[in-house]
Amino acid sequence: MAAHAHHHDHHEPSGAALAEAAQATLEKSGEQWTSMRASIFEALTKFDKPASAYDIADAVSKAEGRRVAANSVYRILDVFVAANLARRVESSNAYIANAHPDCLHDCIFLVCDSCGQTMHIDDDKIANNVRHAAEAAGFSPVRPVIEVRGKCADCE
Repeated sequence: MAAHAHHHDHHEPSGAALAEAAQATLEKSGEQWTSMRASIFEALTKFDKPASAYDIADAVSKAEGRRVAANSVYRILDVFVAANLARRVESSNAYIANAHPDCLHDCIFLVCDSCGQTMHIDDDKIANNVRHAAEAAGFSPVRPVIEVRGKCADCE
């Protein structure tokens, strides 16, 4: 993945290239890249906004002509989040594919309350400040997730 010039615009690597990066990252973490996981990852990458497990289950069910339970999707999304293939937008209980599964950053999500569009930016300085503040309070955080709710430029 050489194209890091647009690291703050997380809509780049897509399709086969993104799926290959995701598969490599998942297998490095000791997990299997099954056909179901591939289908769920592909469905996740097709949403232009964070998708719920139900949205993904519906998309995969339609694509495969068989019913896929949201419970199965949740379990796989948990594996994806643990392996850095997807990120969970906590406040809306929805998920987005990580366009850079090989990069570890703490997320800062910008969530539009009007249209639901969610951008994510990487600012390690802010994330590290949050981590240090938590540690100073005696908390050992695994990973800060920062969400900013408001209106995007299109909805202003």
